Formats: sequence, structure tokens, C-alpha cells
Amino acid sequence: MAAPAAGTVTRQAQPVSPVVATLRALFDAAVASAQAQACIPPHVPHPRAVPGRLVVLGAGKAAAAMAQVVEQLWAGALSGLVVTRYGHALPCRRIEVVEAAHPVPDAAGMQAARRMLDLAARLDASDTVLCLLSGGGSALLTLPLPGLMLADLQGLQQALLASGAGIGEINTLRRHLSLTQGGRLGAACHPARVITLAISDVPGDRPADIASGPTVADETRCADALAIARRWRIELPPAARQALQSGAAETVKPGDARLARAEFRLVATPQQALEAAARVARRHGYAPHILGDALQGQARDVGQVLAGIALQTANRSQPFAPPCALISGGETTVTVRGHGRGGRNVECLLSFALACDGHRRIHALMADTDGVDGAVANAGAWAGPQTLQQALGRGLDPRRFLDDNDAHSFFEAVGTAIVTGPTQTNVNDLRVVLIER
Repeated sequence: MAAPAAGTVTRQAQPVSPVVATLRALFDAAVASAQAQACIPPHVPHPRAVPGRLVVLGAGKAAAAMAQVVEQLWAGALSGLVVTRYGHALPCRRIEVVEAAHPVPDAAGMQAARRMLDLAARLDASDTVLCLLSGGGSALLTLPLPGLMLADLQGLQQALLASGAGIGEINTLRRHLSLTQGGRLGAACHPARVITLAISDVPGDRPADIASGPTVADETRCADALAIARRWRIELPPAARQALQSGAAETVKPGDARLARAEFRLVATPQQALEAAARVARRHGYAPHILGDALQGQARDVGQVLAGIALQTANRSQPFAPPCALISGGETTVTVRGHGRGGRNVECLLSFALACDGHRRIHALMADTDGVDGAVANAGAWAGPQTLQQALGRGLDPRRFLDDNDAHSFFEAVGTAIVTGPTQTNVNDLRVVLIER
């Protein structure tokens, strides 16, 4: 039977068993560990260290939550502007919160970026900028280089997302073509002091990749961006190609004097989220094993590899002895070949479930900690021993859903989709496999 069309799937939520409740408890712990209330307070500067104004600038899915915590803690004069994804805004009194589109930028984000540059131009050496960054900032803080139009960057981003390119490669191209990224916002704030507080959502926690590094120096070159476009057969707009070939699109490099007063602090990371999940697993009687915080590759391939480890563990107690929890993070990619709605976590999970073939002691949850897997308002999904059989009983062919890049529709149909709404943070993906004794 063909996969249902997007928007036509009936949600049939499955009853929550103890093992599913445990899976969800691990996910909730990971998300809680990266909430602004938990990670921002230790890093807000002391008033005595701010002789002039404190101005907040920021971008990302957690930007509004981060700004709200700063407002609660700062008693003195405060102003600023942050941009977050539609539906992620929170009320602030002194810091303006603007919503814009993600993952493909729109005019609202572009206007917010331009206004931030205007605010930066009014700063002096006595001022301090508190820059609040989190995942999603690359799209939300996009301002095209001269000669480029917003439509050029929108088309480029859509092509990159469908290509299978890794997030580091995508961000290398993006930061070279934006007036705010690749250290340019930080340079624009000179001579003010800049303190960047960042919630990482990227493998390796590289500062230049978090929101495409608006306040940090960038070691990559225009030539690297051109090579990435060639590798993934991305057709660059003529103005973008000319800017990259001429070097006009070069980013701010290490040693630039305009970044001499810029500091960068990681306040929450994927590794910390995995460790929080591991603590909960241990309390529930599962020995936790963190496989890595930066697993990358095609989502369906990662799913098969995780299934191989899970099956060896369940059948042979190698390399781990059940009961145990295999926990991993990172950001996989989906090369879109079908007509579905994508979603790297659900594609990874469906591939995993097919490879496990209903093994009676293996359960898994894979979800994005920001509450949105791809462009769909589901965080991800869970799967257990009966998931595939239940689908087949309803006339659903799991492999056809996978081939059509439509795993979201599959898990919605079987009732195991996870819907959280905006979580107000983003430390990338969480994958948990529970293997019972």
C-alpha cells in the first residue's frame, strides 16, 4: 500500500508502556539539561564588569528563552534584539523578540539582522554586548552580501538541505555569503566588548558552526565554500559565485583586531545532554553507554549501524551486557529522493526498526531536542518490538515509507510520533536504544 499523502495521516497514539516512559524520561532529561534557566545564570556578567550599556543581540531557537533569563537576572539598564523561529517567542520587556523562518530564511530574519548591524554601529568602548546564540541562528540571522538577493540564499539553502551535505559544509557556505556571520557581527560591534553565550547544536561544538559563527573568527576560505558547492553539485547564483571567486565574500579571520575584545563561552552542549540522559538511564536500571555526541552520515545508514550494535548486544551481550541504554547524539543527513516530509531522526529510526526486524528486547527513541525534526512539528518518534507488525496489520509498508523519505507519516500512522512543541533549546539529536535483559 502506498504511503499516505502528507497531512492525511490519522494519529493513533499508542499506550505508554514502562519502557516507553523510560525512553521519554531520558529525552526529557536531555532537554532539561540545556534549558536557559539551567545554563545561562553562571555566565551573565557582574554589573561592575559593565561600565557602559549592556546590549543583548541574539539568534536561534533558544534565543528568546535565553533573553528572558538575562532580563530576570539583570537589574540595570538593558536593551537589545533577538530573533527566534516562528512559534518560539517568549515575552520580554526590555529585549525585543522577533520571529522569523527556519530552516529557509525569510524577510523577517533579514530585517532583524540588518537592525542588529545598525545597533552594533552605535556602540562604543564602554559598552558590552551579550550575544545569545543557539541552533537555528544560521537561517534566522541571514543578511545577503551586496549583490545577492534573499531569494538567492533561500534557493541555496533549499538545495543544500536536499543535497545530503553535512552541517559543517552547509554553514561554511552560509557564513561566507552573509553580512552577519563568519565573525562579521562581532567585528561590527567593535570597539565594544562582546561576550557570546552559545548553546551548541553542532557536532564537535565548533564556534564557527554555531549559528554560523557571527562573533568568532573563521578559518575557512572562499575556496572551501566553492569546493563544497562543487562536491554537492550546488548551482550557485552568479553573484555568489563571483563574490567567492574574487574573495569579496571572505569572512573575518583569526587575529583580526576587531575581535580582540570578543569572548566565546559554550553554556550547553550535546555531550552534557547525553550525560543527563545517561544518569536517568542508570536510575531506571539500564547501564548507560554513550556512543558519541557527533554521529554523522546518512540517517538511514546510521540507523543500520545502530541496529547492528543493538542486535549484537541483545543476542550475544557484546559489546555491552543487557539491560543497557545506547545513547548517542549528533546530526545525520537525509538525501531527499522521494516525495515525503523528510526528518533525519525518524528516517534513522525507521531504518533502525527495519534492521532490528521486531526484536523482542529492543526499543528505541530518536528525536530532535528542539522539538522539530526537519520541517515537521514532531520531535521524532519511538519504536518497539511490535511497531512494524502493527504497521503491516494496518496495510502500511514501512520500506515504502523509507524509500519515499516519509518516515514522519509512518510513525504518525502507527501512533508513536513524539510531539513536544517548541522546547526552547537545541542541543541537536538524541538517540536512545534500550535493550532489555
